[in-house]
Amino acid sequence: MNPLLLGIFKRDMQIAFQQKAELVQPLMFLLMVVTLFPLGVSPSPETLQRIGPGVIWIAAILSSLLGMERLFRDDFIDGSLEQYTLSGMSFPAVATVKVLAHWLVSFVPLLILSPLLAMFLNLSTDMFIALMLTLLIGTPLLSLIGAIAVGLTVGLARGGLLLALLLIPVFIPLLIFATSAVDSAALQLPYHPQLAIIGAMLLLAAAAAPFAIAYSLKVSQN
Repeated sequence: MNPLLLGIFKRDMQIAFQQKAELVQPLMFLLMVVTLFPLGVSPSPETLQRIGPGVIWIAAILSSLLGMERLFRDDFIDGSLEQYTLSGMSFPAVATVKVLAHWLVSFVPLLILSPLLAMFLNLSTDMFIALMLTLLIGTPLLSLIGAIAVGLTVGLARGGLLLALLLIPVFIPLLIFATSAVDSAALQLPYHPQLAIIGAMLLLAAAAAPFAIAYSLKVSQN
């Protein structure tokens, strides 16, 4: 990896771990949603198993919005984005590195906690495996798509609200295919078609999103 890009990656990881409150808040929100949601519906094992995958995915989407706004915020405020432009660095490469750091900080803890969440929601082994696969493939998609919207709203005073309005409708197809895959696993049906669709969405986003992020950031700076 380019030493400058590696430096950006290390800096983002260090900042994330220094700002422990912003690191923990989305995770605590996710745990609260997953814990409280069944209390408002039914604590029966059958109900929990049926709604569990959707609850986890909705909680993951909503919690990601809490931390998404800071993806480029600090760089915009301290002028780092402008320095990246003046230095001649590849903006798509910078965007890719920052999205990778965001995914590691925001979603890897969710993947680590997912076995505990699956046990709490009474998911079967097959359902848990399907859930893990959808999270592993789908959460990078959340970061990539979210970063495009963050690039467009980074300079706005109330960008957080607009960010949510932009992203929630876009995330709905991913939510549908992810929960459908876990439902198929619960019925002992093949769920690789849903995984293939999510994987195709991820590949498309991985190819196009860095350039879209770079363009959106340049628009925001102008």
